[in-house]
Amino acid sequence: MKISEILKQKKPTISFEFFPPKTPEGEGKLFDTADKLRELNPSFISVTYGAMGTTRENTLRIVGKIKKEMHLEVAAHLTCVGHNQEEIEKILCTFKEKGIENIVALRGDPPQDARDYCPEKDAFKHANELVRFIRNHNDFKDCFDIAVAGYPECHIECRDPKQDLRNLINKVEEGAQAILTQLFFDNADFYGFVQRLRRAGITQPVIAGIMPVTHGPQISKFSKMCGAKIPNDLRQAIERYDDDQASIEAYGIDYATRQCQELIEWGADGLHFYTLNKTLATYEIFTRLGLGRSS
Repeated sequence: MKISEILKQKKPTISFEFFPPKTPEGEGKLFDTADKLRELNPSFISVTYGAMGTTRENTLRIVGKIKKEMHLEVAAHLTCVGHNQEEIEKILCTFKEKGIENIVALRGDPPQDARDYCPEKDAFKHANELVRFIRNHNDFKDCFDIAVAGYPECHIECRDPKQDLRNLINKVEEGAQAILTQLFFDNADFYGFVQRLRRAGITQPVIAGIMPVTHGPQISKFSKMCGAKIPNDLRQAIERYDDDQASIEAYGIDYATRQCQELIEWGADGLHFYTLNKTLATYEIFTRLGLGRSS
């Protein structure tokens, strides 16, 4: 089922994101996690796509298995950096063959050690170009719903809110059906972001990206990488608990539960959990919110 249809049936949608592991052992744990979280009746599962397509085969295999064997709806990430049109066509063809109906279209980032990467020789430099290519392609234009990324605190490479909004409008105007946000910890940033979109005439659903804090150094690293600020109370808790893993997990679950409850009450179109291929935090948050099977 396509995301646009899912959103018509149920709000807020509840979805989980996984990343393709690099080892068979890691992949086995991913499917164990997916099987456990399947009990929560998610609206869809998304699977990321490594820089320059480094996890391409893993992503294709995993989304196919989740869709066919686990009978869960899937949104496959597709980054365009480092791919030419012929390569993108082959990937889209594989998605179509596997029955995938939803794509998260992203620019992506080249690895820091990708010395041979040259944007000028590749077909796609920005996500809006990828969306346009899919929408204008005779073989694929009607096959997929497309979600694109949105940044409540602006993309880390574009700290100008007006230009960042313009970049998102470009993606939407090319044919995106939904917006999936970067992680954030202050709901006021999400509310302001959605309000700016609505004032600009963007009516597509906006799904809030949630990352429960379960490890202080890890969340600090992720926040720095994506430009998401850590509120003072959350930062103080990370510093206070330091290497007390049990305490920071408990605090992070409490924090994310409050964050999600407020977003639901505000009327967010969906909640999208960056699970890091783990179950504990997401499962506990769902239990506290009374979501899960009844949702």
